[in-house]
Amino acid sequence: MNAPRSDAAAARDARPESFPRAAPAALANQQVRANIRHATTTIRRKRAGVVAEVPDWELLRIAGSAIKDEALASLDSVLVELEESVRAAGGAVHWARDAAEANEIVVGLIRAEGVDEVVKVKSLATDEIRLNEALEGAGIRPIETDLAELIVQLAGERPSHLLVPAIHKNRREIRDLFSDRFGLPGLTDEPVELAEAARLHLREAFLRSRVAISGANFAAADTGTICVIESEGNGRMCTTLPEVLITVMGIEKAIPRFRDLEVFLQLLPRSSTGERMNPYTSLWTGVRDGDGPQRFHLVLLDAGRTRVLADPAGRPALRCIRCSACINVCPVYRQTGGHAYHSPYAGPIGAILAPQLAGETGAVASLPFASSLCGACYDVCPVLIDIPSILVHERGKVVAHERPGVEGRSLKLLGKAFATRAGYERAQRLGRSLQRPVARDGWITHFPPGPLGAWGRSRDLPAFPAQTFREWWESRDQRT
Repeated sequence: MNAPRSDAAAARDARPESFPRAAPAALANQQVRANIRHATTTIRRKRAGVVAEVPDWELLRIAGSAIKDEALASLDSVLVELEESVRAAGGAVHWARDAAEANEIVVGLIRAEGVDEVVKVKSLATDEIRLNEALEGAGIRPIETDLAELIVQLAGERPSHLLVPAIHKNRREIRDLFSDRFGLPGLTDEPVELAEAARLHLREAFLRSRVAISGANFAAADTGTICVIESEGNGRMCTTLPEVLITVMGIEKAIPRFRDLEVFLQLLPRSSTGERMNPYTSLWTGVRDGDGPQRFHLVLLDAGRTRVLADPAGRPALRCIRCSACINVCPVYRQTGGHAYHSPYAGPIGAILAPQLAGETGAVASLPFASSLCGACYDVCPVLIDIPSILVHERGKVVAHERPGVEGRSLKLLGKAFATRAGYERAQRLGRSLQRPVARDGWITHFPPGPLGAWGRSRDLPAFPAQTFREWWESRDQRT
């Protein structure tokens, strides 16, 4: 049962706002902020406890980073090996250059099976390409089976967190939603009752659906094995019961070897849900007669990833294993939630990944500025992505693209002035002279109208001192 999307939601998604425009409304929603603060605090506490138990945690982080970098450095050959392995195991491989091509492939595969309904495992890749909208447009009903994704789908909303898509909702709101959508007026907000209501709703879908769609956490090139990690078991129902399984996977999810999973299966559960071992880890390799789906299709999605790969400074973002640890510690995300990002990739990782995938255009171009650069995201990243450095890099690209004029010329003039001691000292004297109308009590607190005024509205800058240290030192020498 799908909730119809409201006109407001459709308009919002058709014309997504930039983060600066979307954030005020998110900040004004006190209930969402309270829900997110409670959930992220709980997850952070759990993560800290289980990470502290691992004596070689930092070595695991280094190993995870090295494996991902190895895969990215030779991604062309890794993907070819993955394709050969999947086909050797009886699966089919499809290559998609962008979202439109991926959606066309998936819709075509489903139509070939003659069905008009599919069950889905939680998948950020399918959220990225808006697969549900494409399926609905083709007359195919997608049913999300992850509990949080189901909640979001029934509410006609978008996910707001990588790991917990309905993190912005509390138990009372979920009860009201289920009561309305499932026709259960006496439903309470007890977790057991809510889970049972969802279970009864989904069990019928599992038993009647012939086609399932999944994402992938990892894909081992040497064996063609696909790995999906989840916490409820609903994903396993999708990967085992239907006759046909279609997996949509970003090309950066490929890893060279099956044995590399031993590193990531330690890093991911601790970093994501604060668990020592993930409750459900599903692995499958092609098809096997009489066991599981009898037709398997792997759709390898580019959608901007090769563009990210070509940028040495931005490339480490493709290491991401979608654990959400960076989101849970981010002070900006905790205040705004995920909807203000207008991307399935919210928080710090979304602030660097979404603009790169889109080519630093559109509403997501503002995301690199949605950060305090505090560095907490880097501290917790299980694969050592230096998110703050990439944020600065992405900001530079946005500025170069959007504001190459006055700002660029100003910085070039400053660079020229600061290139020599004489030029630097002249600039200091000029600054002391120009600041007189705007400096008060040692601070520059207001700026003239125009771009400089807009830049200065949120800043109080120390004024140029009446005497520099070098001038003071030289006058001291003269006195002695």
